[in-house]
Amino acid sequence: MHLAVNAYYWDRPDTGSGQYTRQLVTHLTELAPSLRISLVHRRTDSGRMPTAPSSCQQHLVASKRGHWGKVLFEQVGFPRACRRIGADLAHVPYWGSPLRSAVPAVVTVHDLIPLLLPEYRGGMLGQLYTSLVSAAARGAQWVVTDSVASKNDIVAHLGIPAGRISAIHLAADSRFRPGPPNRDVAAKYGLPDEYVLYLGSFDLRKNVTALLNAYSYIGPAIGDRFPLVLAGRLPSAPSRRFPDLRTELEELGIEDLVHITGYIDERDKPAVYRGAAALVQLSHYEGFGLTALEAMACGTPVVVSNRSSLPEVVGSAGFCLEPDDVEGIAGAVIACATDESLRADMRQRGLEQAARFSWAQTASQTLQVYSKVLG
Repeated sequence: MHLAVNAYYWDRPDTGSGQYTRQLVTHLTELAPSLRISLVHRRTDSGRMPTAPSSCQQHLVASKRGHWGKVLFEQVGFPRACRRIGADLAHVPYWGSPLRSAVPAVVTVHDLIPLLLPEYRGGMLGQLYTSLVSAAARGAQWVVTDSVASKNDIVAHLGIPAGRISAIHLAADSRFRPGPPNRDVAAKYGLPDEYVLYLGSFDLRKNVTALLNAYSYIGPAIGDRFPLVLAGRLPSAPSRRFPDLRTELEELGIEDLVHITGYIDERDKPAVYRGAAALVQLSHYEGFGLTALEAMACGTPVVVSNRSSLPEVVGSAGFCLEPDDVEGIAGAVIACATDESLRADMRQRGLEQAARFSWAQTASQTLQVYSKVLG
């Protein structure tokens, strides 16, 4: 089997699509050495060939910059390359498959955020792009997605039959595992000795406002000992998609109990998780709750919302609560931070839950999809 992979995000390991593409391809090469894989990249200004597994062939396609260049790569450059190199099957590992493909196509739709959340639809060009990739996904031979919750969304909102969709879970990288405190990382980000952690972006769906409101209850009880660490870079200015969290902190009177780290380097994330008494993720929507999974893999208790894929990922290993139940969230966080026996139990259950997910399993199930499509 000759598989062509759209590698648009290959050199963007800071993105979810980039991490997914790299992990999937790397584990496919280990699982199926006879599988011939061609990575199709857009040609960058440097013209250099990206680093990839030695068993993969690589092909550069001329591409313009910007949004229009990306669309041309997806709709013209990539399918032409698939035909030129004689691929048997094409896989687009993000929501951007071609309307027409000379070979059978598989597309991974991680989530339906632009369809389901009005604040994320963008302007007219963004909405046109969403319409384009929605139509292309309907025409693909098979759709892969990250969770059963996302599969249900795709059936309901794209009208694709459930029999042509596979929910294949992602996994945490092997770097995310229990370990001793890392003083260098703590010093780098000014982390306190003990803390409650939020790690991620600060856009509206992440619901960080609910966490801040919960901390107005948590602060008087344990805030001096367990301040809240917001790990990530706050936007420079509030907007329709990004709430004004700094003003929220001031109005709640908890700015002295909250530490904002700025950008966290990928290699430092395991240590940041390990130092936390609990991770809190109260998102209204997640295609796959990878942050919660990474925290559990590091032995950190988690408090998450009961929306979309988060209960599916966390199972019974953490607290799953209504995302705006600030008093319930406060109680769960205080319990995780102060009850040593509960924390030990949640740590063990979290490690067991995280062990159910692996990239080898993701690759194996994806390989089964390829066989179905070509079978």
